[in-house]
Amino acid sequence: MEILIDILVAVPLVVGVVFTLVTAIGLYRFPDPYTRAHAASKSSTVGVLGVLVSVFLHFWLIEGHFNPRILLGILFLFITAPVGGHMMARAAYFAGVKPTELTVKDELGEDIRNYEGK
Repeated sequence: MEILIDILVAVPLVVGVVFTLVTAIGLYRFPDPYTRAHAASKSSTVGVLGVLVSVFLHFWLIEGHFNPRILLGILFLFITAPVGGHMMARAAYFAGVKPTELTVKDELGEDIRNYEGK
């Protein structure tokens, strides 16, 4: 039973570390702030989520301490991190940061032009 609990704690931790590594690679490789914000907000959220789930399971199953604050932290992070990444990318757009030449479509620019035309 102890091995099963250790596996149950280790799997989300490994998944979280892999997603955090993908975040670091994405921040290094992506060409502009918009794609970097996507990597930083989405995959790092899943990475930290995996680590926090592992911490929650460790304290609950091994230490015998159920801590709902960790669950609230997971919920708070899951809701706020993607929204924060979106808002930072929007702020960069309105500050005039140009996307890379590889960008195919600028939907926000089209919406702004349509709104100003009305």
